[in-house]
Amino acid sequence: MKKIFISLCLAAVAGYSFAQNAVQPAAAGFYVVRPSVAKGKVETISYPSKTVGVDRKVTIYTPPGFSKEKKYPVLYLLHGIGGDEFEWLNGGTPQVILDNLIADGKTVPMIVVMPNGRAMKDDRAGGNIMEPAKVQAFATFERDLIDDLIPFIEKNYPAIADRESRAIAGLSMGGGQSLNFGLGNLDQFAWVGGFSSAPNTKPAAELLPDPEKAKKQLKLLFISCGASDGLLGFSKRTHDYFEEKGVPHIYFIEPGNHDFKHWKNGLYMYSQLLFKPVNTASFAEYRKMSVEPAVNPNGFGGRPGGGRPQQ
Repeated sequence: MKKIFISLCLAAVAGYSFAQNAVQPAAAGFYVVRPSVAKGKVETISYPSKTVGVDRKVTIYTPPGFSKEKKYPVLYLLHGIGGDEFEWLNGGTPQVILDNLIADGKTVPMIVVMPNGRAMKDDRAGGNIMEPAKVQAFATFERDLIDDLIPFIEKNYPAIADRESRAIAGLSMGGGQSLNFGLGNLDQFAWVGGFSSAPNTKPAAELLPDPEKAKKQLKLLFISCGASDGLLGFSKRTHDYFEEKGVPHIYFIEPGNHDFKHWKNGLYMYSQLLFKPVNTASFAEYRKMSVEPAVNPNGFGGRPGGGRPQQ
């Protein structure tokens, strides 16, 4: 009894609730700048990539009150096939969403790293974004992320350098990357999220060949998609496999298509779950909040992998 009491006290001191309830979808205005709220900082810097052979750009958010005397968990946030290291900033305003959530005490202050997931020397999104070499570069980014970017961040920022303090998530092509790289490197990431994950997502059995091992290592898997998104099948097949294997995860389907309206809400919900005690009993609530998939009239669900942001 004494041990339980101490655990409850420690959880309260850390600012966490002992039993975490399901996070509700965002209310109107969640990504609007609030003048009274303390602001984090956004900067774009370069890091050396041995994988690609050049210095590469990355955009980084540090939370309000950031201090090098403190240590922070890190979220690696990935863009879509038509984007780059600025796509989330241009279309998703993650800095505003996180500033507001941190001010409300709903999200743990964290560093957010927004890289260019196209690991090649000419990594701009121009021209034919479906060119084979550019598509392949999204797979090559796994090595750039693990071997170059993460070590750079942990050397140059006050990041907590362990798997339970690293999260990864992304939209569309970046959602597929997040599932591929996160689940494929559970020694590196304990928190994995995919929003509207694209066809680059590996088949579920390949993503998670050892479900029992994943149950022990994975803190959270968050899968979300718009009900009218033509790419919904890739999220559903992943969910179905994990359901069959008994791997706890969140599966949330909301009204909408393949655009930033959904991706903003994905970040809003996912970020509130990160780096806190996990209550898997609440996962069923996300299914109750979900809507039934809709018939997608255009057969695709918007632009492949993000493209230009839709508000």
